[in-house]
Amino acid sequence: MGTPETSREPCPDRILDDVGGAFGMGAVGGSAFHFLKGIYNSPKGERVFGGAQAVRMNAPRIGGSFAVWGGLFSAFDCSMVYLRQKEDPWNSIIAGAATGGLLQMRQGLRAASRSALFGGALLALIEGAGIVINNVMVAQQEAPIYVDDPTAGAPGPPQEATAPSPATSSSSSWFGDMFGGEKQGEKEMKIGGEILESFDSPIPPTFEFK
Repeated sequence: MGTPETSREPCPDRILDDVGGAFGMGAVGGSAFHFLKGIYNSPKGERVFGGAQAVRMNAPRIGGSFAVWGGLFSAFDCSMVYLRQKEDPWNSIIAGAATGGLLQMRQGLRAASRSALFGGALLALIEGAGIVINNVMVAQQEAPIYVDDPTAGAPGPPQEATAPSPATSSSSSWFGDMFGGEKQGEKEMKIGGEILESFDSPIPPTFEFK
């Protein structure tokens, strides 16, 4: 992924591209702002007409102002690229300061200096935000992908089931002794003894009733 500087159009095509983009941004934003302002300031029954008239009167002017700013900024940016022979955020910061100072030159040196400082600070914030976003996106693309091991959740060898001890089975009930838990255990043992005795019958079996 390219940096914010290398992803732009090369000079001098960058100047024309920035002029068109700035004019479109200013025209669209100015149209929305002045349409709402015209609706608010127009009398009842003529609000839509007043908003459309405000857009027609002010949108081209705002678009032109943005186009002038974008053209000067791109011209200074390309000049810095030519002088320094490299693309980095400092070109945009210096171009923003020069553009702001040049546009306010008619207001005096103090106003021009203040506008240049504001333009440089604004472009520094924009370039810094672009670098941070670019680094985050690159880090996300280069992050390692972890694949689940299919053998991680495989069942292990079966374990032998152990029969619960009499102490464990009798302790599962708090009141086992009170309700004859021992007698019930003795009955189960007797039944087991009779079942085991049935396998001790003689072969061949006899049909004598005892």
